Amino acid sequence: MFVVLLGLPGAGKGTQAARLKEELGLPHVTTGDLFRENIAARTELGKKAMPYYDAGDLVPNELTIGMLLDRISQPDCANGCMFDGYPRNVEQAAALDQALTSAGKQIDRALYIEVPEDELVRRLSGRWLCPNCAAVYHEVSAPPAKAGLCDKCGSELTQRSDDKPDVVRNRLKVNIGNMQPLVDHYAGQDKLTTVDGSRDPEAVSADLRKALEG
Repeated sequence: MFVVLLGLPGAGKGTQAARLKEELGLPHVTTGDLFRENIAARTELGKKAMPYYDAGDLVPNELTIGMLLDRISQPDCANGCMFDGYPRNVEQAAALDQALTSAGKQIDRALYIEVPEDELVRRLSGRWLCPNCAAVYHEVSAPPAKAGLCDKCGSELTQRSDDKPDVVRNRLKVNIGNMQPLVDHYAGQDKLTTVDGSRDPEAVSADLRKALEG
């Protein structure tokens, strides 16, 4: 089963993918992880993608597609996976459709987690990470006991460059223009389910499971 998780940055795709991964046993493939891994390893694709990634701009399609095709060629994706953060525009969706078709596969379901823009800015600009143990905090919904320090290991918290408020606004501006055509792409294939992502995560998960079981 190949599933596409759609939603603007901060919609909760990662949270929901983790829940679905446990139930479905499918690898969770995120472009964010692919970008960071390639940038950290200083691969040729990573070096080319870094300026776009750090600025919060969309990484050019040919770079994103190259990283993604390399990932899904690995054995753990032989029976499918969940795509999170890809595709982000219709051109990428068409490239993904073509790549899967050539392998005798297809996208089975596209799940669109829809969240209002103001809520997305609030979620993203308040997120802080622990570089040591990977714990995640939020200034409003999940703050650390002591400002700026990790509750688990005491390390100083950091904010990803693409989570800073000015970059968040740019990310949303870029992504909003691409989302509706992408939603229409999967709706036209009768593969789209839209879920209200502004609710409690449990309620969102329930609707996503229902869509996949239906």
